[in-house]
Amino acid sequence: MIDSLLLQFMVIGILGVGSQWVAWRFRLPAIVVMSIVGLLAGPVFGMMNPEEDFGDLYKPIISLAVAVILFEGSLNLDFKEVRGLGRPVFRIVTFGAFLSWILGSLAAHYVAGLSWAVAFVIGGLFIVTGPTVILPLLRQAKLKPRPAKILKWEGIIVDPIGALLAVFAFEIIEFLLGTNVNPSALFTFFLASIFAVLLGLICGKGVGWMFETGYVPEFLKSPVVFTVVIACFTIADEVTHETGLLSVTAMGMTLANMHISSIADMRHFKENISLLLISTIFVMLTASLTQETLLEIFNVRTIGFVLLMLFVVRPLSIFVSTLGTDLSKSEKLLVGWIAPRGIVALTVASYFSSILLESGFEDASILISITFALVFTTVVAHGFSIGWLSKKLNLSTEGPPGVLISGGSAFSTGLAKTFEDLKVPVLIADSSWERLSRARSMGIKSYHGEILSEQTEYYLDMTPYEYLIAATELDSYNALVCTTFVPEFGRNNLFQLSLRNKEGDDLEDLVHTIGGRVLFKDGASWEELNTMVENGYVFRKTNITAQYTYQKYLDNIDEVAMLLFIKKASGKIEFYSQDSENKAEDGDVVVSLTPPSKEFERIQERLEEQRNEQKNKS
Repeated sequence: MIDSLLLQFMVIGILGVGSQWVAWRFRLPAIVVMSIVGLLAGPVFGMMNPEEDFGDLYKPIISLAVAVILFEGSLNLDFKEVRGLGRPVFRIVTFGAFLSWILGSLAAHYVAGLSWAVAFVIGGLFIVTGPTVILPLLRQAKLKPRPAKILKWEGIIVDPIGALLAVFAFEIIEFLLGTNVNPSALFTFFLASIFAVLLGLICGKGVGWMFETGYVPEFLKSPVVFTVVIACFTIADEVTHETGLLSVTAMGMTLANMHISSIADMRHFKENISLLLISTIFVMLTASLTQETLLEIFNVRTIGFVLLMLFVVRPLSIFVSTLGTDLSKSEKLLVGWIAPRGIVALTVASYFSSILLESGFEDASILISITFALVFTTVVAHGFSIGWLSKKLNLSTEGPPGVLISGGSAFSTGLAKTFEDLKVPVLIADSSWERLSRARSMGIKSYHGEILSEQTEYYLDMTPYEYLIAATELDSYNALVCTTFVPEFGRNNLFQLSLRNKEGDDLEDLVHTIGGRVLFKDGASWEELNTMVENGYVFRKTNITAQYTYQKYLDNIDEVAMLLFIKKASGKIEFYSQDSENKAEDGDVVVSLTPPSKEFERIQERLEEQRNEQKNKS
């Protein structure tokens, strides 16, 4: 057992972030890894029990972390994103949630054996999915935009609704059983919910107005937002328990739809904070479970209830609530299956377990066991199946890592055509139809629009692309594009052409602070590359084999040829850059830009002579 709280904080952080890294490295569902690590550290090996060790601080820490995570998730709820999906999303978060509550309550009573009172409380709670579990799954699965947006919106909006339904059910039970015969208590609950929403709207509008009018300096914007989020949550939650979640969700949505540049700029910072909180909180929650709780999970009634929730309640509520919408059968199947429960379910279940026991409901003692059984089962089942199922239903963009090229030109078109020949997803983006004309005539996928525009994220799905090449004639623009997309692609996957502008200024010193990695060993500029293509240089693909090794290839390659990239046998793309050490192996394909053959040069000379003769005759 770790006695020092400071040491325990350190271990929790290492376990949480380490779980995220292991999940990324071995392509596993992060929430599954975090859950297992927490169980091993807590009830299995007894290294820690954060709930006991942190004492009175445990619940406030969890609550504030959930508030920040939910706020960060709601910052992504821009109404522009659900154009064409408004009806199914609205039906799922209203009628679908209500149906799930009723069916879940029936299952809890008749299968899990809970009393009607406890069943209706837990039924309301179990409609939640939440950003703590759904966002890591979406990041892992690379779903197509439509199902991804539906799952994201449902998870963030239903999270506070589920907690409120549980509170509402408890208030109704107290009223009906005579423990709280004051009808004004229900009225107070509804007023508190309305107050929470209004508080969130006011806080969101207030922060937005202060940012737009310059009342908050740039260096204080992130601290101000976090302080207001905590205040918004705390005030609402002090009025009525669990309404704080509703308040921060309203605040986040308000800011998201004000389209303030400052909020967009700090969004990635908040995403990092949210990721850190999810990693640590999941470990804390699972490490706080007892061995008795884990043993109760294997009760036959508990197992039956969990299976019913997975295979009947969730699919039925989605199919019924989306009748008459434009969702395809595949989309309904996927959304009807994916519903992992997470942190909110565990924390709120812990709260209601104690107050229901105090109210005399002895069966509430198994609430935590049932909740964890559902959380862990859904996390494992949905975490491991979302990728496979989305591929089967053709709702996944999973495939070889693709390349997004910014800037249409002769060189970028030839490069994109080479990627296509190698079955690598590729797209050229440019704001000029003229610069895209060559790519369009060759049937290469293109996007007409400004890649730096806010609208691009709504109209261009970047999920299939893991690499970005900024290949315009403007060095400063290339650097800006790469710098802008660092959070999405990572600096190692961002490339730009040589930093040499038309005036001859050397911009190499900027490469370490802005922009992406400079492409190609010789750092050829836009003018040089396009001149080479216009003069007949060809994109040559060479297969490396056990007989024709990479060293033999280097010994035989033309001195003026330019090495571009290696397509690894695994599908990964390895670009030649000024800071890379490349090596091709058996099964890899090396692509180079090589000068035309002697025969090609003779043909070009003959054509040039014919053109000159025609000019002389005319």
